Parts: sequence; C-alpha cells; structure tokens
Amino acid sequence: MLRLEGVDAFYGDLQALFTVSLEVPAGGIFALVGANAAGKSTTLRVVSGLVPPRHGRVIFDGEELSRIPAARRVDLGIVQVPEGRRLFPFMTVRENLLLGAHPQRARGERDATLSYVYRLFPVLHERASQLAGSLSGGEQQMCAIGRALMARPKLLMLDEPTLGLAPVLVGRIFDTVRTINADGVTVLLVEQNVRQALTLATRACVLESGKLVLEGAGRDLLGDERLKRAYLGL
Repeated sequence: MLRLEGVDAFYGDLQALFTVSLEVPAGGIFALVGANAAGKSTTLRVVSGLVPPRHGRVIFDGEELSRIPAARRVDLGIVQVPEGRRLFPFMTVRENLLLGAHPQRARGERDATLSYVYRLFPVLHERASQLAGSLSGGEQQMCAIGRALMARPKLLMLDEPTLGLAPVLVGRIFDTVRTINADGVTVLLVEQNVRQALTLATRACVLESGKLVLEGAGRDLLGDERLKRAYLGL
C-alpha cells in the first residue's frame, strides 16, 4: 500500500531522515519504533505531506505523491492522528468528529461512519455535546482517533497514541487499534511502548538517528538481542 524509497528529509539544514526505505503492506499493522528524535514522527509527516522529502519517493497505492499536497492526500485515504491529539477544545465532541468527514470520499458516509465511531468508543456518544477540551486524556485520544476514522482512511497513521495515558487506557487503545485493523484499515503506528507495539504489529522497523536499522515481523524483532538491550532493558 505504501512505499518509501531512499527518503532523505530535513528541517532547514538539519537532516532528520537518511535514505529511509520501507514498505507497508495493505491490511496489516506496521509499527515504527525507536528512541526520541529517531525520525519516527518525521516519517509520518513525510507520508502525510507536511515535510517534503529532499530526495527519494513516497508511493501510495501505486501513485507517486511528490506533487500531491497534504490536503489531497487525505482525499486519497491517508489520515494522520497527530501526537498531542490536536482537538478543537471549544467545540463539542460531535463537532470535532464531524470535521473529520470533510473529504469528499467521506461525506456521503458521514452518518454511518459516525455510528461506527460511537460503537467503537461509546463514551464519545455519551459525551457528544460536551466540549472536547473538558475530556480526560484518554477520552481526548479516543476523540482524535474517531475524528480520523470519520475521513474513512485507507491508511491510518497514529503518532504516539498512548503517550501520557494510564496503563489501563494504554491497553484499551491498543485493543482499539487491533479492532480498526480487523475492520479493514491499514495502520502505520509510531509508538514508544516498544514491547506492546511489536506484539501488536504484523511488521515493524526500528529507526535510530534517522536511519532504519532493523526490520521484520513484529514478534520476531522482540527476540532481537540488540533491540532488547536498547529498548526493553534486557
């Protein structure tokens, strides 16, 4: 579904990605793991069109994306849930969700998708008329994921969805990601919770200082000695 070929990305003169090549197969969960400043979020921004690659190509469903702006990529089915949720705090939960259905491909299915989001996150239905800024951290993350689902993504990119959440909510978010994937959405997951991310992922890669250093089946990487020493404290 998604392929990066030799991507270099910069912030000004600072290089953040070095010749990154990877493939995200359709129908699976692909995890990007690594330490802070490893280039994980930058990779998502390159795919979504927020950071243009200096070199290399990004191909989605067979289409090269270099000339396609970020808004148009959402129409193609690439949808990102940013780190920090980025909700509109003084709008209601329902209004935040409906904003997600802006793409043309999602408008005709808006009511059906909203019902799906409410089934996935019943608390959002209960809080539909509540201001999004008054939700708990976990509820805000559910709202951010729900808003992304309203766009009817083919590829859902999640940037640190469990950051700052209590352990019980971390488990619920991962269970929800598994359900979304089972319902036919390909997932690209950036996550610092390495053990759970690799347990969940069908495939994964490890980034270090902007370079891809390991790639393979998620559970296979859990047994890699280098990864265990660097990220699992073993």
